[in-house]
Amino acid sequence: MQKDAVIVGLDIGTTKVCAIVGKRNEFGKIEVLGMGKAESLGVIRGEVRNIDKTVKSINEAIERAKQSMEKTNNIRLEIASVHVGIAGQHIKSLQHRNSVSRPNNDDEISYSDVDRLIEDTFKLALPPGDKIIHVLPQEYSVDDFADVIDPVGMAGVRLSCNFHIITGNVDAIKNIYKCVDRAGLDVAGLILEPLSSADAVITTEEMEAGVCLVDIGGGTTDVAIFKNGIIRHTAVIPFGGNIITEDIVEGCSVLRNQAELLKVKFGSALAEENKENEIVCIPGFHGRPAKEVSVRNLANVIQARVEEIFEAVLYEIKSSGLERKLNAGIVITGGGSQLNHLDKLVEYVTGFDSRIGYANEHLAQCMPRA
Repeated sequence: MQKDAVIVGLDIGTTKVCAIVGKRNEFGKIEVLGMGKAESLGVIRGEVRNIDKTVKSINEAIERAKQSMEKTNNIRLEIASVHVGIAGQHIKSLQHRNSVSRPNNDDEISYSDVDRLIEDTFKLALPPGDKIIHVLPQEYSVDDFADVIDPVGMAGVRLSCNFHIITGNVDAIKNIYKCVDRAGLDVAGLILEPLSSADAVITTEEMEAGVCLVDIGGGTTDVAIFKNGIIRHTAVIPFGGNIITEDIVEGCSVLRNQAELLKVKFGSALAEENKENEIVCIPGFHGRPAKEVSVRNLANVIQARVEEIFEAVLYEIKSSGLERKLNAGIVITGGGSQLNHLDKLVEYVTGFDSRIGYANEHLAQCMPRA
């Protein structure tokens, strides 16, 4: 991202579609120019299920972002292209090692050699219906030299690399492109959402020490594990904030919109942190008497589901083989991270230190309201 270049990010999520406009200032911070969000009506668990409704949500979010720019910064700007985040249950990851041979070991390895190796990896044969989204280099090897961080400038005939490859369903990817195109926009880039979240909320030191990012969205929970500054493992857990809301609907016998408000205003991930006699009163159905809901009972419902989500996160951490190497613990972000006492429950379930991740470190100013 060049200085003064205006970039638009578009997050097509399960609960909301969000557009944010920003540019990098002279200090390397992101200056937010405008932001807009709209209710997401056509997305289920990160995947587009209704094109028309999703297009409507995108248009609404983009229009509100433009209004925000004009109101907050007195900037009128037509948005033509966006960088789009992608997530969902269809996302998979795999490890692959690839090599290229060079004709002359007297010549230094150049950036074009590295690019050729990466481009060749994009041609990897995949199961029908899958498409490569990202090819992420891990460790390079040059002839007999292993664990090379940057091979450019070295001499050698055989250049090899271990890659972390992220794939998605072709139809799911096409649907995203179709929605953005019908909204009158071009896709400037497609990026896996846990990667962009990691760039926003995790420090370089944490990535070096070993850290697990947990992004709790509306439909899914995304996991990305980093060690030595390199991504090592990614996974998608098919539970998110929406399923917690559904549990509250069933457990407390309330309407869905009431359940969402209860979760946001009074939700806690740790039942023992709430008083037994604390009660919330909500309106009854169609003239019926008001209903009383115990805040501790509400927390019990939430805690049961959050424990299940983080048991799945712990499974992914163990599957990565890095269980004993995550010195920076767990960083939690996303809408679901706003539950009270969540970090305490995560430490109890997983045994790792945890914190809630915010993007404030990279922002030049407070984010304008949509």
